[in-house]
Amino acid sequence: MPELPEVETVVRDLRPHLIGRRIASVKVSRHHLRQRWQPAWNQLLPGRQVLEIRRRGKWICTLLDDARFLVIHLGMSGQLTVVPNAAPIQKHTHVIVGLDDGGRQLRFRDIRRFGLAVLVESAAALEVMLDSGKLGPEPFDLKPAYWRKRLTATQRSLKAALLDQRLVAGVGNIYADESLFEARLPPTQRGSQTSAADADRLRRSIVRVLNRAIERRGSSIQNYVGGEGLQGEYQNEFRAYGRTGEPCPRCETPIERIRLAGRSTHYCPRCQGQ
Repeated sequence: MPELPEVETVVRDLRPHLIGRRIASVKVSRHHLRQRWQPAWNQLLPGRQVLEIRRRGKWICTLLDDARFLVIHLGMSGQLTVVPNAAPIQKHTHVIVGLDDGGRQLRFRDIRRFGLAVLVESAAALEVMLDSGKLGPEPFDLKPAYWRKRLTATQRSLKAALLDQRLVAGVGNIYADESLFEARLPPTQRGSQTSAADADRLRRSIVRVLNRAIERRGSSIQNYVGGEGLQGEYQNEFRAYGRTGEPCPRCETPIERIRLAGRSTHYCPRCQGQ
């Protein structure tokens, strides 16, 4: 599933292609995504100008000149790219937005159809929509006191806490493992057992890992590509995630994999030992 660095990369790629452009046409497939596309949106979108594209957690929010937002979530396998009109339409492409330059289209492709594309009426409606999922603060905006309080209040493992979008937005399985490795903390440790110093170290580690991943355009493991169709490169720098049995880059102890919080979890039993 695309996580914060992947979604941020898509947003940064799309901005120069979309901001200032007007929507010329909209075409949707007959297959529904997580939420049904409303036919009325086909009439509301053409003619609208794109003013801004921003990310909130794993959500892509495109502000239009009528104060509405085209909101997209990539789900588990979504790809949102700008391509020439003449590019072959790939199977599982569900939304095609023509642009007023006459030569390019914004295409949303989603093999597993867990993604979402909706038109939201206003900034207030968007806030309600995101708040309904109890979306926590951005990792880059985590206040030390907030993070320590929320982390030490839970009996769940650190891995489970990092995956909880209500505590912190945008972190998923890959970057939870990488952040815990960076912080030298065991993924099984309960939040309530975490000292203030360890909580602060984890907070800083999350930011460092995410910034490095954004610099490398995210991680391409299965379907992910950025907004211009380019793959990420951070998967070449994983230190824990997906490296079961390989030597730890710090101490050469084999990386182990366990099932935790319903997800595969990778860690070094020596560097991250209790």
